[in-house]
Amino acid sequence: MGALRPWARFPLLVVAHLLALGIGAAVLQALEGPPALQLQAKLRAELATFQAEYGACLPPGALEELLGTALAAQVHGVSSLGNGSEAGHWDLPSALLFTASILTTTGYGYMAPLSAGGKAFCMVYAALGLPASLVLLATLRRCLMPLLCHLGAWGASRWQLAPARAALLQAVGWGLLVAAIFVLLPAVVLWGLQGDCSLLEAVYFCFGSLSTIGLGDLLPGHGRSLHPVLYHLGQLALLGYLLLGLLAMLLVVETFSELPQARALVKFFGSSGPMTAEDQGGILGQDDLALSTLAPSAAAPEQAPTC
Repeated sequence: MGALRPWARFPLLVVAHLLALGIGAAVLQALEGPPALQLQAKLRAELATFQAEYGACLPPGALEELLGTALAAQVHGVSSLGNGSEAGHWDLPSALLFTASILTTTGYGYMAPLSAGGKAFCMVYAALGLPASLVLLATLRRCLMPLLCHLGAWGASRWQLAPARAALLQAVGWGLLVAAIFVLLPAVVLWGLQGDCSLLEAVYFCFGSLSTIGLGDLLPGHGRSLHPVLYHLGQLALLGYLLLGLLAMLLVVETFSELPQARALVKFFGSSGPMTAEDQGGILGQDDLALSTLAPSAAAPEQAPTC
C-alpha cells in the first residue's frame, strides 16, 4: 500500500469503513433476526390467548390501546409495573444519573424528558456541559499522563527495553488493567447482585457504558422489586462508575493513539507532507490538542523510551 497515491488513501479508508458497517449489519441481522421473530411470535400467541379468554369482556381495540399507552410511557421511563422502587421518577438520584448520561454521552435512554421545557433545557445543558466535560477530562488527562509516562520510562530502563517495545507493553498493560478493574470486576459484582442476568450480559453492560454506547437495554436494578434506598444507592454508584471509568478509558485510548504504529497509520491516511517532529515523537512528546504540558525530553528519541 506504500505505492498507493495519497489522494486514493482516504477514499480507501472510507470504503473500508463502509464495508465494516455492512459486515456488522449482516452479522447482527443473522444473529438477532431469528430471536426477534421468535419473540414476536410468542407475543402474538400470548395476545391471542388473552383475547380468546377475556376478549368478550373488552371493547374492540381496548387492549391494543392500553398496550400502546403503556409502551409510549415506557419509552420515557414511566412504568406502573413493580412494587414502587422506581415510582419516584425524576427524583434527585435519577436526575443525577440522567445528567451524567448526557455529559458522558452514554445516553442510556431508559428515561427521557416529557415536557417541552425539559427538552429545551436538555439541549442547552448539553451544548454548555459537553465542552466543559471535555475540558475537565483533558485537564485530568494532563495531570495523569505524566505519571503513566514516568512509570513506563522506569520500566523501560529497569528491564532494558527498546522504546517502541516499552510503549507497546505499557499500552497493552494499561489496557488490560483498566479492562480488569472497570469491566471484568464490576461485571462480576453486578452478576452476583443482579441475579437475573448472566455474566456475559453484565460484561456487555459495563463495556457498553464505558464505550458510551449505552443502549439502555440492561440497567442494574431497573425493573426489579428493590427497596427505593437500595435502588437509589445503585444509581449513585453507577454515576461514580461512569465518571471514573470514562476517565480510565480516555487514558487507554490516549496511550494507544500515541504508539508509533498508530501515528504511522494516521500519517499514512493523512496528509502526504513531510513528517514533523511531533509526528515522530511518542507519548512523551507534547500534544497540544490534549492540553499536555509535558516538557520535551532532552535526550534523543531513540534514547528516551516512549510510553
